[in-house]
Amino acid sequence: MEHTLRRNPSWSSLGGPEHQDPQARPPAECTGLEATFPKATHLSQAAPLARVGTPPTEWDISPLNHAASAVGSSPDDLELDIEFPVTADWGYELGLVEERPTLCPSPRALLPRPGWDDELQKPGAQVYMHFMQEHTCYDAMATSSKLVIFDITLEIKKAFFALVANSIRAAPLWDSKKQSFVGMLTITDFILVLHRYYRSPLVQIYEIEQHTIETWREIYLQGCFKPLVSISPNSSLFEAVYALIKNRIHRLPVLDPVSGAVLHILTHKRLLKFLHIFGTLLPQPSFLSRTIQDLGIGTFRDLAVVLDTAPILTALDIFVDRRVSALPVVNETGQVVGLYSRFDVIHLAAQQTYNHLDISVGEALKQRTLCLEGVLSCQPHESLGEVIDRIAREQVHRLVLVDETQHLLGVVSLSDILQALVLSPAGIDALGA
Repeated sequence: MEHTLRRNPSWSSLGGPEHQDPQARPPAECTGLEATFPKATHLSQAAPLARVGTPPTEWDISPLNHAASAVGSSPDDLELDIEFPVTADWGYELGLVEERPTLCPSPRALLPRPGWDDELQKPGAQVYMHFMQEHTCYDAMATSSKLVIFDITLEIKKAFFALVANSIRAAPLWDSKKQSFVGMLTITDFILVLHRYYRSPLVQIYEIEQHTIETWREIYLQGCFKPLVSISPNSSLFEAVYALIKNRIHRLPVLDPVSGAVLHILTHKRLLKFLHIFGTLLPQPSFLSRTIQDLGIGTFRDLAVVLDTAPILTALDIFVDRRVSALPVVNETGQVVGLYSRFDVIHLAAQQTYNHLDISVGEALKQRTLCLEGVLSCQPHESLGEVIDRIAREQVHRLVLVDETQHLLGVVSLSDILQALVLSPAGIDALGA
C-alpha cells in the first residue's frame, strides 16, 4: 500500500495565527482508535516536576495483514521540505519470567542537581510546547513515502524476514475479516517469540516456522485485544508526543479519519527531527545552555545493563523484564563497550541464527552485518543543546551518559528529551505517569 502525499504548504496549513484559535481544535479527550491526552495545565498552576523520569521502553504489539504491500525507505530518513514562518510567541507480557542473577556491575549513580524546575519558570520555556501545539501531524508527514503492511494471516517467520529485508522495525497489521487495522507487528514480538519458545540450540523453534501473525496474537494476547493507538493527521504534534510517551510506544500510525487508511507512521525520531530543523527559527530557551547534570534529564538510577560476556538469552530476559529498548554493554570493570538494542535482535532473523542464543552479546555485536547505530555517548558537563544536536545529527535513539573513564552514568533518550522540551512546560509528566 503506497500513499503519496504531495502538497503545497500554505500559511493556513502550517498553523498561521489566523488558524490558531484554541477553541477551534476538537476536544482533547477522544474515544475509539485515537489516543487521549490531558488538557495542558498552565505552568503557574502545575505541580513541580523533579525530573523527566525514565524513558518508555515498550512498543505496541499488534496483528498484521498480507505480505508487504509496499516497501521503501524508513519514514525517519525522509527529508522534511516544508518551510514554516515564525510568530512572535512561539514552544509495553508473557507470564512471570524466572529471575536470573545480576550479571553486571551496578553503574555509578549520577546525582543530578536541581535546576529543571527553575528553568521551567523562566520566560520562553514554553516555546517548543507552543510550536508543537500549533502544528499538526500532517505538517510532519513526508511529502512522499511508502509503507509496509502485513495481513494477520501471514506466517510470522516471513513477516520478521520482511522487517529485516526492508530495514524497518514495525509494520501495521491488517485484518481482512474486520476490514481494519488492528495493531502493529514490532521487533518486540520477535523478542517475545524467542523468549517464550527458545529451549536450546539443539531444539528448533517450530513456532516461528509454523505460526501466523494471527495465531501469535491469539496466544500472546489471549483475547485481550487493545485498540490500535493511532492519531489523526489533523491532531497536533503535541498530542503525538504525548501519545507516544504516555502509551510507551515507538510507532504512532497516522490514520485517515474518513477511510481509516494508514497515511504515515510517526516516531520519536521524526518528531525531534522536525522540531530540531524548525526550532532554529524560534527563540532559544535558556535551558538549552544548561548541562545535563544540572537539569537531570535522563535516567540515572536502576539502569538496565548487560555484560559483554553474557549470552543473548540474558539480554532477551532483560528486554522482557525491564521493558527497555536498548542495553548498554559493559565489561567487567563497568566501562561501556557497546550498545545492544531491540533492533539488534532482529539481526538474528537476518542470519537465521535465532536458535543460537547462547553466544555472548559481545560476539553478537561483532557479527553485525546491518548498518546499526553504534555507541554514541555524552558527558554530564555537556549542555542539553549539544546533546540534542548530536542525537539529531547522528539519527540515534539515545546517548549513553559516561564519565571521562567511559564508566556508565546514565542514558538520555528521545523520550526524555521530548518530555522535557514539549510536555514538561505544559505541566505534564507522561514518563512518570
